[in-house]
Amino acid sequence: MTPLCRTPDTASPVDLSCGGDKATDLEGAHVLELTMAAVTAADAGATAGMQMADAPSEPDAVLRVGRDKSVCRLSTPDDWLFVSRVHLEFRCGADGTWRLSWLRGSQADPSSEVRLTIGEHRQALPYGGTVPLPRGGSGEVVVQDRAEPRSVNVGFYHEV
Repeated sequence: MTPLCRTPDTASPVDLSCGGDKATDLEGAHVLELTMAAVTAADAGATAGMQMADAPSEPDAVLRVGRDKSVCRLSTPDDWLFVSRVHLEFRCGADGTWRLSWLRGSQADPSSEVRLTIGEHRQALPYGGTVPLPRGGSGEVVVQDRAEPRSVNVGFYHEV
């Protein structure tokens, strides 16, 4: 079985970007919007260095978060080894429902934890696990380093 992190995007990154080389008209479309911030204890609450990405809610649309800038639309610092090369994947199903997956990395035991918060509901995502995101909902995914006070915070909003 091929790991999900090696599955290529079905559309080129510029077609799904919000500021790439070519304009993409997503106005009026069903879209998943992501906003990511890398946060350390020293700059908690700061918004500098935020990244944004979006993709239409079409079958097999993909947004990835990780250290590998060649496949991840939202990328973390290269030396943040608690984040895998491809750590999180947001993938749209045939029915327009987005699913969040914590992809397994090269280590058997992860050096981070992933938490999903939607409204008042908060849950840990298991290593290698997948969970559907609510249609028309919003929330936050936090990748927390187990060794240091730093995290990757990814906010999401599913526009329908």
